[in-house]
Amino acid sequence: MRRDVFQAIADPTRREILHLLSQKSLHLNAVAENFDISRPAISKHIKILTECGLVVIKQQGRERYCHAELKKLREVAEWTAQYRAFWTEKLDALDQFLSKAPPAKP
Repeated sequence: MRRDVFQAIADPTRREILHLLSQKSLHLNAVAENFDISRPAISKHIKILTECGLVVIKQQGRERYCHAELKKLREVAEWTAQYRAFWTEKLDALDQFLSKAPPAKP
C-alpha cells in the first residue's frame, strides 16, 4: 500500500515519534520506551512512517536504528502554502471591506 506524508502525520502518536526521532536516532526499543503502547503498536507506526519516507531504519549490529527524514515534510509545506496564499488574500480583502463599512448602529 502506498502511503503519503499526510496519512503519516494524521496520527498524534506518529507525530510524537517523528518529534522524538528528529532529536536523535533511536533503536526501536528506545522509541517504544517513550510510549504507553505496545512494542508491536510502535512497530506498526514506524512501518507507516518508513513507507512514506519520513523514517529510515538502519541496521547497526543487532539493533535497528530509526532516524527522521524530515525533508519529506516539504510536501505538506508546499500543499499548505497554496492555501495560505489564497486565504491571506481573502482575509485581507475582508479586512479592507470591514474597515470601509460604516459603524454598526446600536
